[in-house]
Amino acid sequence: MNNRLARIGLMSAVLAIVLLPVYWLVSTSLKSNREITQEGTLYPHGPTLDNYIRLFTEKQFGAYLTNSLVVTFFSVTIALFCGALGAYAIARFRLPFMMERKVGLFLLTLRIVPPVVILIPVYLLMLRLGLLDSWLGLIATYTAFNITFCVWMMESFFREIPVDLEEAAMVDGDSRFGAFRRITLPLAAPGLAATAIFAVLVTFNEFLFALALTATPRAMTMPRGTATLIGRIDTDWASMSAAGVIGALPIVVFALLVQRHLVRGLTMGAVK
Repeated sequence: MNNRLARIGLMSAVLAIVLLPVYWLVSTSLKSNREITQEGTLYPHGPTLDNYIRLFTEKQFGAYLTNSLVVTFFSVTIALFCGALGAYAIARFRLPFMMERKVGLFLLTLRIVPPVVILIPVYLLMLRLGLLDSWLGLIATYTAFNITFCVWMMESFFREIPVDLEEAAMVDGDSRFGAFRRITLPLAAPGLAATAIFAVLVTFNEFLFALALTATPRAMTMPRGTATLIGRIDTDWASMSAAGVIGALPIVVFALLVQRHLVRGLTMGAVK
């Protein structure tokens, strides 16, 4: 009984620590700026939705959120498609000098290079291509970064799927790509879900390239647009909190949709 009470107490403490920032964000979004900066209350004495309304009527937050959703969807979808093909090729075919065992590590090395190192070359490239301040420029940039991660992540998932299943399908008359599409890809769905959620998190929250490559609401993403709420003299903390709540909702919804695949996907590729 004592052990059970201790576990319950420990879990409650951990849960309180984890949920405290969420509570503070939501409660701050329901306060006025006066209540936030001058009164410093622990909970909103006069809850109001004016901060949310002002975001969409005065701050153009709807455009920022739409830009983030569109850019994230297309960049992650393209990266997953190309990354799955690349990872499958590395997992199934042999390269000279056993390079298939080193390609994944090489791609991961490219991915962990600090983005600020290549920020100026990427900016100049987009400037030359005329893709600054556009969806296409952001999609191309994020896709290039996500493909390397998707290849590295998906490789281990494909290696765990027996080759015999594909060979049986090809013996029955299916092509290599047909076996990949009908047999291998459905079996790798948990791995795709795990890879997708990480790619979505990185892309949706990315700020540095969005800051450098966008300048107007027609292409600014949600993190970039939220930064405009910080002024030289004053910061609109109430609107920033409301923006944080709204910005977190798409990620929460996406995580709930893929949660049944996520745990299996994370353990499926554990052995590399």
